[in-house]
Amino acid sequence: MRSIMAIDESKYTRVQLLLLNLLSLLTLLLLAPYINRFVPPLVANGWHIDLLVSVLASFVVVYLFRWIFRPLIIPVFLVICGIMVFNKYTNRYTLNNVLNDYKGMVQGNLGAKDSKQLDILSLYPRRVESYRDKTIRGMREKINFQDSVVRNFSVKHSLDYYDQYFYKYGKITRFLSLFRYINSHFKYVLDSRRDEYFATAQETIENGLGGDCDDHSILMTSCLQSIGARCRIVLVKGHAYPELYCGNRDDFEIMKQAIIMLFPKPMVTEIYYHELKGEYWINLDYSARHPGGPYLNDKVYGLIEL
Repeated sequence: MRSIMAIDESKYTRVQLLLLNLLSLLTLLLLAPYINRFVPPLVANGWHIDLLVSVLASFVVVYLFRWIFRPLIIPVFLVICGIMVFNKYTNRYTLNNVLNDYKGMVQGNLGAKDSKQLDILSLYPRRVESYRDKTIRGMREKINFQDSVVRNFSVKHSLDYYDQYFYKYGKITRFLSLFRYINSHFKYVLDSRRDEYFATAQETIENGLGGDCDDHSILMTSCLQSIGARCRIVLVKGHAYPELYCGNRDDFEIMKQAIIMLFPKPMVTEIYYHELKGEYWINLDYSARHPGGPYLNDKVYGLIEL
């Protein structure tokens, strides 16, 4: 076997071997993130290792092609490049996604911090579990995730973005797509000075996504719940915002990694959240540029559990 390998190696000049090795490396780097789309999120002691596993799988694939016939790596590389070019014009997985996936993995493991919000939700949960006057009653009455207009709107816009990552993150991609659509189209409109008006999600959809923080919170929670999410509304001094339930610590880590991957600009450096008894919730305020953005303040006085 050694003599055969020696004869095979002698068929190629140093330049040819250098080019074949370079193409093998580029093929591996392009193939790994694509494979990673179909690998479930893997978290070990807080570290995200699914892309590393995908790199190893990509290495095995490239090695097999080289073992069968070394120059076979050339058409393989060209096919992958052709797929990337085709995807660019069909809004699928492109070179930008490859770069974002690598950057997101590094950012998720080393760059982004967790920022637990220390406020009344964490310190005195019983003080915010009960109903709190007209505001809480009024908002709760307007939340309706079973309305057909709300459901159809939510399903449609849950498919607008991130479909290429569905095999990896599943329902999370639908939640984040809907968040992105609502927050990128929502326009702030003040209520009357005399009365606080709480619009239903259907009303806000029909008026072109205009309203105040109460209307946004009702809209976001109603829409997300209509596609299977669990949400709540937090009332703070002078403001209200929705929160999305992530699950336990591991579920939160997966959600955090998905946010970093899918919201690369501007780079996510910190994820803000509430946590109590192992349950994690992230901010979905209209003021946040990405899910888990900064809270406006920690003067919590009410909580609407849904």
